[in-house]
Amino acid sequence: MANPIAEIHLDRLVHNYRLIKNRAGKAEVLAVVKADGYGHGAVPISQALEKAGVNYFGVFTIGEALELREAGIKGEIIMFERLSNEAVSLAVEHAITVNVSWFGDLDFLTENFQKGGLVPKYHIKVDTGMTRLGIPYDEAASVTARIVEGTGQEPEGVYTHLSTSDEGDLSFAYEQKKLFEVTVKQIRKICSPDWVHIANSGALVNMPDSFYNMVRVGMLFYGADPSEEMINPLSIEPVMNFKGEIVLVRRVAAETPISYGALYRPKTDIMLAVVQVGFADGMPRPWFERGFVGWNGGRYKIAGRICMDQFMVDFGESEPSEGDTVLIWGKDDENVIPIEEISRDIGLNPYTLFTAMSGNRVERIYLNE
Repeated sequence: MANPIAEIHLDRLVHNYRLIKNRAGKAEVLAVVKADGYGHGAVPISQALEKAGVNYFGVFTIGEALELREAGIKGEIIMFERLSNEAVSLAVEHAITVNVSWFGDLDFLTENFQKGGLVPKYHIKVDTGMTRLGIPYDEAASVTARIVEGTGQEPEGVYTHLSTSDEGDLSFAYEQKKLFEVTVKQIRKICSPDWVHIANSGALVNMPDSFYNMVRVGMLFYGADPSEEMINPLSIEPVMNFKGEIVLVRRVAAETPISYGALYRPKTDIMLAVVQVGFADGMPRPWFERGFVGWNGGRYKIAGRICMDQFMVDFGESEPSEGDTVLIWGKDDENVIPIEEISRDIGLNPYTLFTAMSGNRVERIYLNE
């Protein structure tokens, strides 16, 4: 079988964690492994990180949290999705920390408590400018007071989400930070949350005064910068090598139309390879215009539009063999194609590229455990 391959280098993951931990100093590191570990596989990623010393994991849904528990992850798990009655019960049963992000969440907690149930550990999410989930900053203290009064349980943490921490202009991020600090001061008049966190990957690199006592890091773990505007970047390593297998090599005459739209017509006779990876596997279709793959230390042009299941490569006078693999992004012994280079060219950030690999045809191979 010639399935697309994602080589996941767990030694590089641990290398990145050590850099993150060193930069965070005394702050606890919460590893964000939502969306199947950004396409890398949430369970193996979390297992490797827990072994390396990570004690806190962030997911989005209760289902993602339960997947980690069922896989034997013993560390703290916090879920970021909007709360529900079902999630409250499951969170109590499986020791999941929940996210209080809107007024109605108070009812879910107090009703469960009044019915004789327990209340899961929870963090208060404060909206300071993302305008997504989150209690408005000027009402977060009053909501916290009502939860504490209604359940007798204080929040374990309080946090907000920065929307521009990975950009060159940090002025709005610092406006958010200022509002957050005012809110935390008000909440501390009511209770004493253990964890205060605001720093994401961008802030870890760009805002060293935002660490408090916990940082929430996702993209940097996987070896890609969240944007090009990193002030003091880390020397992270790409965890994933995305590869495809050549299933056919054929000689093609000059001016022969290749792929949909007949847009690509080589100027000379070439060796053309068909690679069994397509946009259904996460291969970014816009990359065909100026894109390339790595093979044997060289870069070779993608020939024509990327298809659902395969794409073609112009190898010129070089002649690869059927069964050879080409590097789409990552770093192997002979080739380096940073995912950021693709991201910059096609205008899709690494988050989008990694998480597009959601099909079941991509075979993930875990190396250097």
